[in-house]
Amino acid sequence: MTTDVNADTVDPVVENVRAALLAAGLPDTVVVVGDKVATAATAAAVLGCDVAAIANSLIFECAGEPLLILASGAAKVDVKLVAREHGLPKITRATPDFVLEHAGQPVGGVAPLGHPRPIRTFLDTELARHPVLWAGAGSHQAMLSISYADLARVTGAVPTAVR
Repeated sequence: MTTDVNADTVDPVVENVRAALLAAGLPDTVVVVGDKVATAATAAAVLGCDVAAIANSLIFECAGEPLLILASGAAKVDVKLVAREHGLPKITRATPDFVLEHAGQPVGGVAPLGHPRPIRTFLDTELARHPVLWAGAGSHQAMLSISYADLARVTGAVPTAVR
């Protein structure tokens, strides 16, 4: 794994994620890598972990509001299942602008925390199988590591099956 910690390339969005980790009582586990890690497969390859240990932070739109689903990189989210299980109206893919507006972070780099306002969140129960999870940290080149229990705690996520 190649890390780039050049102070000249500090990203304020990534720094916000670092601050959110610290505010939640967690260590700063953010790493900035030399390669883009905008997909679970590329992140897993760069980090040297199983793609299933990547916690994708996927923003959807549900009745005009953001919905964050933290899903294993090996999962294809069944939004109909999630909606049915939680009594929600139709869940649709959010546009990149909607994601940026509500998460404050770009698609492909969305972190599970550090958003302008809290977002209703569901956590894929399959992720509990991994002692260490990796999630986006606010940019296409930043990732953070976290345990399933800490991820559930800091996001207030409801554990759920997503497929």
